[in-house]
Amino acid sequence: MTTATTTAPTTTARHPKKKKGVEQLGGRRWLSTLGIILIVVYCLAPFYWMVASALRQPNDQADNSFFPSPLSFENFAAVFGPGVGFGRNLLNSVIVAGVTTLLTLIFGTFAAYTLARLNFRFKNLVAGIIIATAMFPSVSIVVPLLKLFTDIGWINTYQAMILPSLSFALPLAVWTLATFFRQMPKELEEAAMVDGLTRGQAFRKVIIPLAAPGMFTTAIITFIAAWNEFIFALSMVNEKTMKTATVAISQFTGISGFDSPFGTKMAAGVVVTVPLVIVVLIFQRRIIAGLTAGGVK
Repeated sequence: MTTATTTAPTTTARHPKKKKGVEQLGGRRWLSTLGIILIVVYCLAPFYWMVASALRQPNDQADNSFFPSPLSFENFAAVFGPGVGFGRNLLNSVIVAGVTTLLTLIFGTFAAYTLARLNFRFKNLVAGIIIATAMFPSVSIVVPLLKLFTDIGWINTYQAMILPSLSFALPLAVWTLATFFRQMPKELEEAAMVDGLTRGQAFRKVIIPLAAPGMFTTAIITFIAAWNEFIFALSMVNEKTMKTATVAISQFTGISGFDSPFGTKMAAGVVVTVPLVIVVLIFQRRIIAGLTAGGVK
């Protein structure tokens, strides 16, 4: 009886603390959920308004209703209408972004592996210069590059858009992949070379497959950055057939040639943005795995 009377008050005394802890945990989760919802709404609101404006009739662009009514695809038809040439602009963007991504992966992988594995003089200085080049504002080198490309006849060419984009994408790729390679144990190459492989074969057959998540993430980030690049594509190209999609959208004109076709620009923006959103949604797990795998390894 004595034991029962002493145990009961202790048990009842603990219940309020547990209940209070559960309430605090529930309140924190509710605040976290609310914060996530606000962030999602803040990020998606401009994109939704762009889609809604693209689906409005050209004469209803001044309408600020939340839902477009009636739905119209006239703006999308105008984007790909005769004389616009937006399909060619999309192809130019694919070529520039694709080649930039491919070259970034090729040169960036070798440079990053060299910085991560080999020891040479001024190694830290080289690494510092590489990352410092990515900090320069792109507008600061437009005029020198424009003068250089004019002298060598590169204006209105793909390389005039690819090389400047490469100069900013490559340092980021090198820095990211070098950190990724440093996390891999050196015993991987040593074990491969003990089995008879050369250093190059060990790099190609052992390291590259393990580095695939990081390389894939770097490729996605580089492609998105090159796809959205504007200042170099605007400065180095003046021929309509060589302009990228981002430049073409900024230079859309209406029937008179002087007004701004708001609905057509919104429709073109949707066409340019949706493929990137789809790619990120499909490969989001691989992207996250690439961003975290280096630290895990």
